Amino acid sequence: MTRKERYNAIFEWFALNRPVAQSELHYANPFQLLVAVILSAQCTDKRVNMVTPALFARFPSADKLAAASFDEVYPFVKSVSYPNAKARHLIAMAQMLVADYDGAVPADIDALMRLPGVGRKTANVIASIVYDQPVIAVDTHVFRVSHRLGLSDGSTPRAVELDLERHIPVSQRAIAHHWLILHGRYVCTARNPKCPECPLSAWCREAFADKEEVAAEVGEYLAAIDRMGII
Repeated sequence: MTRKERYNAIFEWFALNRPVAQSELHYANPFQLLVAVILSAQCTDKRVNMVTPALFARFPSADKLAAASFDEVYPFVKSVSYPNAKARHLIAMAQMLVADYDGAVPADIDALMRLPGVGRKTANVIASIVYDQPVIAVDTHVFRVSHRLGLSDGSTPRAVELDLERHIPVSQRAIAHHWLILHGRYVCTARNPKCPECPLSAWCREAFADKEEVAAEVGEYLAAIDRMGII
């Protein structure tokens, strides 16, 4: 199977069977989404969604968060991963939004990446969801799924991002990010992936590799017993 055939089959399946896919983070505006995505680094969306209601109620806008101290923000985020760094990043991010962008979340990816706590993945999430830009954010789920399925051999998130954008039509890129991330979160998990129930196994490179390995072992077994005159 060629890579083009694999892409076509996999994303045709997603389009037919998962026509609706979206972020599982809870937010009401671009600022809240940016805060939630920063908090979600190395942390589950479920945990972030437990934290953000109280955080957003106390700091509903960039100017309110920008004026806050670390001691005021930390109690709201202490249950997420790396809470010290994230509390500082949130405050500094809000301060830059107020100082440089009148409190609004910028649409430009380079501008987003200037914000404290914002890397390329987070910038792409914001650009894709908020501003409908044809970019794909590569997190650990997307990176893992892309390798296992055979969509990319890129050794870095940026390389995988470029592979995905090279093969996925512009019209599908925004939803493709959600397709891959949700597949990685619930089916193609890091530990104990649910391969027997995976609907993409017919086109999965690792599934093919397993089948070929089994076929080779069976062939060796049959050849061995044939040599022994058993059959």
